Amino acid sequence: MAEQNQQPRSYARRVPSPGQSRIAEQVRTLITPVVTDLGYTLWDVAYVKEGADYILRVTIDRESGITVDDCETVSHAIDPVLDEADPIQQSYLLEVSSPGVERELTREEHFAACTGEKVELRLFAPVDGSRVYTGVLRGLDPDGQVLVEVNGTVRAFPRSSVSKVRTVFDF
Repeated sequence: MAEQNQQPRSYARRVPSPGQSRIAEQVRTLITPVVTDLGYTLWDVAYVKEGADYILRVTIDRESGITVDDCETVSHAIDPVLDEADPIQQSYLLEVSSPGVERELTREEHFAACTGEKVELRLFAPVDGSRVYTGVLRGLDPDGQVLVEVNGTVRAFPRSSVSKVRTVFDF
C-alpha cells in the first residue's frame, strides 16, 4: 500500500545555481575547439545536480545527425581535456548526447539555427489568456524578444517572460 504522506513529484525545470552556470561556461570554453575539430557543433553544456549526483551534460549536433558512436567519440576526446583543466572540484557524471528532434532553445545561436521551424513557446504568466503558443519561429528581434508567427501574425515575447522554447516535430 502506498504511503499517504508522499510528496508529489515536481517536473519543473531545474535552474542551475550561478556556480553551476559558471562551471558550464568554463567547460564550454574548454571543449568547444575539441568538439569543433571533430566535426560537431556544441549545442549545449549544462552542469546540474540531480539527487545526490552532479551531472555534466554535453549536447552535440551535426547536420547528418548524432549516433551513439558520435557521443562516445566526443566523450573520449573531451574527457582528458576536462581531467587536465579540472574545472569541477567534486565528482560528476559525464553525459554526451544529441539535442534530439524536439530541442530546447536557450542561446541566441539556437534561435538563429531554428528560425523557420515550428516551436512551442511557454510563458511564466499568461498573455492574452494563454501561457503556451505554437507557431513558426521568426528569430529574435534587436531587443532580444522571441518572434513567433502564430496564425499568420508575428508576436513578440520578451525573453524574461519566456520559460521555455522548444522545436516541435509532428510525427
